[in-house]
Amino acid sequence: MHEPQKPKEAVLCHADIDAIRSFAAFTNQEDFKKMHSMDRELSTESFKGKRISFDVANGDKGEAYYVPSAKKSSKYLFVFHEWWGLNDYVRNESDRLSKELGDVNVIALDLYDGKVGTTREQAGALMKACDPQRAASIIQGALAFVGKDAKIATIGWCFGGGWSLQAALQLKDQAVGCVMYYGMPVKDVDRLSQLNCDVLGIFGEKDKWINPEVVANFENHMQEAKKTVTVKMYAADHAFANPSSDRYNEKDAKNANTEALKYLKKKF
Repeated sequence: MHEPQKPKEAVLCHADIDAIRSFAAFTNQEDFKKMHSMDRELSTESFKGKRISFDVANGDKGEAYYVPSAKKSSKYLFVFHEWWGLNDYVRNESDRLSKELGDVNVIALDLYDGKVGTTREQAGALMKACDPQRAASIIQGALAFVGKDAKIATIGWCFGGGWSLQAALQLKDQAVGCVMYYGMPVKDVDRLSQLNCDVLGIFGEKDKWINPEVVANFENHMQEAKKTVTVKMYAADHAFANPSSDRYNEKDAKNANTEALKYLKKKF
């Protein structure tokens, strides 16, 4: 077991907060809220992981869903939930990723501190209320929990897609890879230049919010920052990879998940 680390207070810059707040502002649009639903039943077996807690710098514990590797490993995948919160979909995805990656510990961070939305209104309120400083400090707490020798990749969807990139920035030289599904990119070139890893971005052509123009700007900003982003664009809508959504596109979701898995295996 690694030696416990003291969690640090997170440091956010204006560019980080701008990206977080601009995505949260989408909840003011009825079209965005209607784009999200949980109309499909998920087939859930018994979950493989467990709920854990860890120290956070401000004194309040952070929580996560943790699926440890079958054998001791210093490889970790930090998973970031959609605007709904850490629900069964995220636990299912964490279990799947754990099984497919093998010797990687999977930790799905709860940025809502135990709250989960079951309606669009609840989810929108939770995303708006999520304090960027608190969320970033939860990431720092998880970093202290896994220790200074851990190699960490990140993955997330929607709200969590943006936080996957934010986490990669927070993790500094311990970040080995970042997968973001239709999340809001950071726009500031100086901030992006601080990334220690490349990025795999998965997006939908029909997405009205994280649209092709936003994606193209992200590619340009990453190029200016002398960082690498690989974009996989699908002829699909926002939230196309979530099987509980009525926007789910099975073919594109499977292809995207295959790309993400291939990327993560390479990074680990």
